[in-house]
Amino acid sequence: MPLDLGGVIVATTLPFRPDDDAPAGLAVDYERYAEHCAWLVDNGCRGVGPNGSLGEYSSLTDEERRRVVRTAVEAVGDRALVVAGVHGVGWHQARAWAEAAAEDGADGVLLLPPTLYRANRDEVLHHYAKVDEVGLPIMMYNNPIDTKVDLTPDLIAELYELDHVVAVKEFSLDARRVREIKDLCDIDVIAGADDLLFEALVAGATGWFAGYPNAFPREAVRLYELLSADRVAEARDLFTEMAPVFAWDSKTEFVQAIKFSIDVAGESVGGPTRPPRGPLTEAQRAVVRRDTERALRAGASLRSPAA
Repeated sequence: MPLDLGGVIVATTLPFRPDDDAPAGLAVDYERYAEHCAWLVDNGCRGVGPNGSLGEYSSLTDEERRRVVRTAVEAVGDRALVVAGVHGVGWHQARAWAEAAAEDGADGVLLLPPTLYRANRDEVLHHYAKVDEVGLPIMMYNNPIDTKVDLTPDLIAELYELDHVVAVKEFSLDARRVREIKDLCDIDVIAGADDLLFEALVAGATGWFAGYPNAFPREAVRLYELLSADRVAEARDLFTEMAPVFAWDSKTEFVQAIKFSIDVAGESVGGPTRPPRGPLTEAQRAVVRRDTERALRAGASLRSPAA
């Protein structure tokens, strides 16, 4: 099943509001989340990705997790893609989330190997094969940093033989991987680490499943467009200014950092995170603020009359 993943698909953050009756005293603010999804699309993003790590899916109740996908689908309508995270400890959980995503109108799913368990090769193959039976397009997610399971290029090529596997979000932080994967199969490789975007797109990645466009989608879309048009020198100048804040996408506190960057950028969907994530330190906030403001200044110059 074809799925055009060219462009910027945003792994969306999730806003919370204080509520003593909600988990950890924080309730999902679905209205603000819907507004955020629509705003991202209005600013040029190709789609949204609810229930990823940035969406704090592992801290949500089952009811919240499903409603988040429904909210995203309703917010963007037919204007953009919804690629829902369906990660689970076992294939039976991931498959159930994929079935729910299909019922609720998602265009595709993002799928990690089994979480919380270092699966072997046969277990990984079985995990993806069972979710493949649901029939939605699958973007595999290679994140060996968090899962301790590396979808190596040869394993990706084997998984690509499944009927509905169409892409892989590459987050190994190895800049060689895009080329190594493309040498073995024709799968769409999607840039997953924001601070390796430049290298990934130059090497042949076809899209960006991104974190930091939550804070500044126009600047991020412009960067993607420059790279896609082979305007490398212009893209490098912009990327140089944005790379310091992008580097937070690969740090332990990436969710908190991106939410704080949203606050710094003047949007209203940043705010707190649910446990186990705690707040940034004052020193971290100072660095994130500095790096975010640098990226925003670079983006503003693109929209000036002289640009």
